[in-house]
Amino acid sequence: MHAIGVDIGGTKIAVGVVDEQGRIVAKTRRKTQPEDAASIDAAIADAVAELAADHEFEAIGLAAAGFVSADRERVLFAPNIAWREYPLAEKVTAAIGRDDVRVVVENDGNAAGWAEFAFGPAREASSMIMLTIGTGLGAAIISDGQLIRGSAGFAAELGHVRVQPGGHPCGCGLKGCWEQYASGSALVREARRAARERSVRAAGLLRLAGGDPENITGPLVTQIAEEGDDLGIELLTDLGRWIGAGAASLAAVLDPEMYVVGGGVIAAGDLILEPARESYLKHLPAAGHRPVAPIVAASMGNDAGIVGAAELARLAVAEDAATPGQSA
Repeated sequence: MHAIGVDIGGTKIAVGVVDEQGRIVAKTRRKTQPEDAASIDAAIADAVAELAADHEFEAIGLAAAGFVSADRERVLFAPNIAWREYPLAEKVTAAIGRDDVRVVVENDGNAAGWAEFAFGPAREASSMIMLTIGTGLGAAIISDGQLIRGSAGFAAELGHVRVQPGGHPCGCGLKGCWEQYASGSALVREARRAARERSVRAAGLLRLAGGDPENITGPLVTQIAEEGDDLGIELLTDLGRWIGAGAASLAAVLDPEMYVVGGGVIAAGDLILEPARESYLKHLPAAGHRPVAPIVAASMGNDAGIVGAAELARLAVAEDAATPGQSA
């Protein structure tokens, strides 16, 4: 059966119809108004109605950038969207006006990770950690083929592991979280700071940004690095080192078979992945006496959230059918 996957980000809502092989057969998008939760519900309903005109489906998976409750119905907190104890599944069900469709909320990192596990480079693995390096740092943990959600649904919020106590403030309310050093936002922050403080060395980057440090974006850093610019390479190397060092710490706890790295910054490829691999080996406990988990690029791209959310919703329907009267 087909399912619909919805990837809700801070600026856009991507919606797609996904088949059982993880292929998106139809797709649309809407803008996000992050300060208006009700407008997000309405935008999702509008996009679903558009796709429903030509496609049958029995489940909708909502990939939400926030802390999702264990029952996969509510977003308890989102750093960048106005969700606080928000019954997202109930609201979207009401907005689409169809009680026959199962609506499941999933953390966006979990959704992307499941897509890579089920259909991407980790499809032959039994355990995996997915790191999604975008505006923040999303993650998913899969062990023995099972997605780890935790007792309250808060597991795998790896971006909020503190790596630098007293460091940069984070949207979660703490300081020094990993995503403040290993994310697209961190890359842009450091690039803009370098442009302000080291304008001569940042001449190439400033040229691309029209002379204004505030116009610097992650893609511009990647572009200048690919052209051989020393500062651009340095910035991506630093980001990769933070990714690798954090991954090594996770190995001490979870010992995954593989790391899959996705998100917008993965467009830089080995300019980030090679420093990440080197840093991982440098910080890996018992290095030389244990298998080294490969760090590989994700393959699903920006579609991972859609595909993973849809597949997890489809699995929830199957679980409901196997255990009548119980929610998945």
